[in-house]
Amino acid sequence: MHKLENKVAIVTGGSRGIGANICTSLAAAGAKVVVNYTSNHQAAAEVVAKIESDGGAAIAVQADVSQVEDVRKLFDAAEQQWGPVDILVNNAGIVHYKTIEETSDEEFDRVMQVNAYGVFYALREAATRLAEGGRVINISSSAVRMMLPTYGPYCATKGAVEQMTRSFAKEMGKRGITVNAVSPGPTETDLFMDNNDQDKIERMRSLSAFGRLGKSEDMGPVVLFLASDDGGWITGQVLPVNGGTA
Repeated sequence: MHKLENKVAIVTGGSRGIGANICTSLAAAGAKVVVNYTSNHQAAAEVVAKIESDGGAAIAVQADVSQVEDVRKLFDAAEQQWGPVDILVNNAGIVHYKTIEETSDEEFDRVMQVNAYGVFYALREAATRLAEGGRVINISSSAVRMMLPTYGPYCATKGAVEQMTRSFAKEMGKRGITVNAVSPGPTETDLFMDNNDQDKIERMRSLSAFGRLGKSEDMGPVVLFLASDDGGWITGQVLPVNGGTA
């Protein structure tokens, strides 16, 4: 199936975990994919190699989404390689598990810069550079709804992403662009597994209706649906993809 044939996609944070699966899912459907990474060039190169070995097209582009000029560079790279961008997936993010009391100004600034400002910069760029009839998919988190201690600063960033999703959808509708968010629950990625102890991982697993953590491959098909023509009448929505966790 080539639902996205000749479409050009940018996936921020595309070198690992959920982002990597989104990249391969979009490429398998025919999209040409910019695999964004911040520092792990080897991981991004492996995603590109997998896509190319499966007959797809991809390039790896280093950019820190918390920097305005780097976000512009992502769009520049896509346009220079293939032409206007059709699909933007804002997936890049960092975690922060501390109480509000324990969180320093610098820590709060950093998680906001990557998770919230990074999405804001990309949306602002997309407002003028995304192709007519394009697609924006932001990655939020079901933690926003779960009232978890030590998640306050992180959830503040993802709450901001969800509100920007709703507003941007209204702003972009006149150009036929849909804007939605996908909200994963606890997912078995390096980012999650490396930043939580086993007791917490087991508690999170038990919250799912299926008694398991999510997997990266649970997310790619949902993003693919929203990026395709099939998702053309859905906009301004936050879709929980969490196995009944929240």
